[in-house]
Amino acid sequence: MMDRAALRLILLGVFLISASSQPVKKKQDVDIYSFYINSTVTSRYATTVITSRVANTLNESQEIQFEVKIPKTAFISKFRMTIEGKTYDGVVKGKQEAQQQYSKAVSRGQSAGLIKSVGRTLEDFKTSVTVAAFSKVTFELTYEELLKRRLGKYELLINAQPMQPVADFKMDVHIQEKPGISFLEVKGDLSTGDLANAIKTTRADKDAWVTFYPTRDQQTKCKSCGENGMNGDLLITYDVERQNPKGEVMVSNGYFVHYFAPSDVPRIPKNVVFIIDRSGSMHGRKIDQTRLALLRILSDLDEDDHFGLITFDSDIDTWKRELLKATKQNLENAKSFVKEIRDRGATDINSAVLAGVGMINRHPREGTASILILLTDGDPTSGETNIERIMANVKEAIGLKFPLYCLGFGHDVNFDFLTKMSLENGGVARRIYEDSDADLQLQGFYEEVAVPLLTDIHLKYTGGTNLTKTSFTLYFNGSEIVVSGQITDNSVESFTTEVIAVSKGSSVTYQDTVMIKDPSDVPPENEDFMQRLWAYLTVKQLLERQVLLKGQEKEDEEKEALKLSLKYQFVTPLTSMVVTKPQKDEVEVADKPKEGGEDPRPPVMGFRPSSRNPIASPGFSQYHFSPGQPGPPGPPGQPGLSGEHGWRSLGSWPAPPAAHPGFHGFDGIVMARYHQMPMIPWESDETVLPTMSVPTVRSNRFLLSAAGQSKPLCFDIPLPHKLKLLQDSASEFSMNGESMTRRKGFSQIVFHYKTNRRLTINTRSIRYHDGQNDVVFLWGQEPTQHSTEGVSLILRSNEMDVTMGNIRVVILLHKKNGDAFLWPAVRQQPKDVSLMGILVTVDNFEGKAEASYEEIQGSQTPTLKIMDQEVKASWEDVTDYTLLSTPVIRCWLVPFRTVMQGDISDFTVTQL
Repeated sequence: MMDRAALRLILLGVFLISASSQPVKKKQDVDIYSFYINSTVTSRYATTVITSRVANTLNESQEIQFEVKIPKTAFISKFRMTIEGKTYDGVVKGKQEAQQQYSKAVSRGQSAGLIKSVGRTLEDFKTSVTVAAFSKVTFELTYEELLKRRLGKYELLINAQPMQPVADFKMDVHIQEKPGISFLEVKGDLSTGDLANAIKTTRADKDAWVTFYPTRDQQTKCKSCGENGMNGDLLITYDVERQNPKGEVMVSNGYFVHYFAPSDVPRIPKNVVFIIDRSGSMHGRKIDQTRLALLRILSDLDEDDHFGLITFDSDIDTWKRELLKATKQNLENAKSFVKEIRDRGATDINSAVLAGVGMINRHPREGTASILILLTDGDPTSGETNIERIMANVKEAIGLKFPLYCLGFGHDVNFDFLTKMSLENGGVARRIYEDSDADLQLQGFYEEVAVPLLTDIHLKYTGGTNLTKTSFTLYFNGSEIVVSGQITDNSVESFTTEVIAVSKGSSVTYQDTVMIKDPSDVPPENEDFMQRLWAYLTVKQLLERQVLLKGQEKEDEEKEALKLSLKYQFVTPLTSMVVTKPQKDEVEVADKPKEGGEDPRPPVMGFRPSSRNPIASPGFSQYHFSPGQPGPPGPPGQPGLSGEHGWRSLGSWPAPPAAHPGFHGFDGIVMARYHQMPMIPWESDETVLPTMSVPTVRSNRFLLSAAGQSKPLCFDIPLPHKLKLLQDSASEFSMNGESMTRRKGFSQIVFHYKTNRRLTINTRSIRYHDGQNDVVFLWGQEPTQHSTEGVSLILRSNEMDVTMGNIRVVILLHKKNGDAFLWPAVRQQPKDVSLMGILVTVDNFEGKAEASYEEIQGSQTPTLKIMDQEVKASWEDVTDYTLLSTPVIRCWLVPFRTVMQGDISDFTVTQL
């Protein structure tokens, strides 16, 4: 079973986009003797096959894990495992049909969800299989995607993290483009150092080949390489020749695709209104980055553009009532306005968007293109708050005259609402990730819509049927319109394409006749790519339209999308891939995650994953019981967990987070406190049983991620101690904490930065000394912030956000049962830097806190093998205080020295 593996091996291969993942210690008893990534791009349609061959070198059977990352926009279309000559294929079925296998897998405690969202644009596919002694297994995964053109180029980003040097490692990319390839570049971490010599690029008129065959020695010599092999990406950027303004049409086996991207038309002056959320939740870095992005965007406006600025919370403020021309003086005045934007108040989205619509409608200009761009990070909480009425109001006001683009900042935003409102009004929604580059994400989106060339675009095809979307509000320079369909009569020799659009106030028409009988440029092995491209694009658009449809029309389109998903074996939100493994009746089910990483399945035993990811660790989800939901029964004679304030007996039933298919463990160290009481609250912190006495806490408990394992490790540090929490000598940064004498948490945490900066935080106040002056904050005061060179301090009601250099830590103030205590949570720390301390993420700790482990089967008491040592372990409950929601999770409790490879004295200080 997946959650009782004897050994985990992680194989990572990513196509198109990558997410960072630190290396883990090489497993000496598993040999990845072959690892191939093969990508074929035919007319922008990419098919990628990842094949990994692994040998079990032990003289006993063990479980081997296969894990790769794929783009969220891709559909898995094939998965198979081959063991001892027998092949086990995954089969795509409708969700209802797969539900029985799913439920059976969950009831046995198996991790039935094989796919989870990670990072911004990735999904993680993971499975495992038991392999006999000295036997081999071959894993093969195929996925497909239509590449989208942005800013004049297509990108393939292939990440390689095999976690050990591989004797036979090959990466092959073959790009075939009928009009010819105009440019091609290869960059990325894997193109530096010795690895650059392993890359070979070959160009012909219509083809390009990129091969990457690094030797074992080369795989250890790059910027992000080492004894664990490669850990980096290869970025392939290209575009095609565009000599025909009518577009490129390809026909194959009764299907066609039309790529339309003219660049021979003048840009259209635009009217753009930016609608900026300045509510209280935008406080801190969000509003800072928004200001920075707006200042850059204003600098990029052309002089014949007109623009407006609206900021909103519960009130609506406009820079100017009317649209103004982007003259130098107007832009300077607008920048002054932007610099003064401050967060405050609630969120009145309805009034803000309607104000933007009114601004454009009051000043119509012939021969221009109008655009509304809304940026918000939350739900409507002021004015009209009913989402359906807001969408109806906005749709009626805009009347499809211009598009509305919605940018959702962070994970707390109602992205489904923004998606639907955008689609109803001819635009798209884009999530802006709350990260250090959020300002660049905002600027990058604007650049995509900065140069409109055509409006009101309609495409017609004589002799075509079952067409994908044929009407578009705007076409922007650097993008591409793609339409695919079927040929109604294969006996005809030609069919006609026609594009009618508006260019700077005048109508333009592009008409072309395509000779069907012309010999195809498509090689025989890729003859079905056109049909699969059509199916992929059709399913994508059907699924996108689902949010706009109701009743019978919605049901009919869902049936059509399901039919195509099953026919082409695509894993989509309507289907599941059922994987049957060699073990008797053991199945796993792969589902397509929803946007934001939510588990697509209904909750199991009342558990629901949270969409929030407070510790910024890919793959981490918190779980809780929803109020009013029944929980699992308690032990005999004790109530079950139910309602809003539930209680759970320690050890009375298996911990659902570890067994639930959506639980993905931790990426680093977080901190938790062990409740030493017979009954503990699951979610509520306010309700305490009147007969309960709370015993003295004798230790703080720390959680540690485990490579390839869903069960984290944990260890105790006795109280009291003055601990070295985090230290980076190179940047002169340190953070020390003093734990309380008889209670959980910390009474005081002190930061040092550079030679003379000191930040002291206790449960009553915060004092910052910048070398000359002192600044004092009080917990509970109004939100405020203070910034000096290299230091940013942001105080909210119960958390202090501290950034010093490139290290960011949040100190949480918890109040439990009359006690107040501090708890630190690392939100950002630099990579490739030698850090020290209890809070150092495993992967940055130079292997000293390696968390890989094996569960030793057959022992009378639970036994783990860590760092070649066998240690006794116990299965314990902890509360994670790095999160305001303080979820309860379970862990293997092991000795401190085992995981930290040192004495507690190595991590203590005499003075804070």
